[in-house]
Amino acid sequence: MGMRRRSGGFLLRVNPILCDGFGHCHELAPELVTTDEWGYPIISPTPVPLANMSALESARYAVRGCPRQALRIERLSEPA
Repeated sequence: MGMRRRSGGFLLRVNPILCDGFGHCHELAPELVTTDEWGYPIISPTPVPLANMSALESARYAVRGCPRQALRIERLSEPA
């Protein structure tokens, strides 16, 4: 068994209807999320490589820590 290489990337997505602007996502994933003056998340549309394990772990914390369950991780496959 070899080590599996992580290819592709991911995006952190927010559902603006569910989000109440608590700002927990910024606290849990500051490298991925900034907030506006009301506490609502601003998430970059640039994909993050899956190989960036610290960013992926932060994104998972943010998803689990969102009190309104407004965040999700969208996995992007590498183009063939």
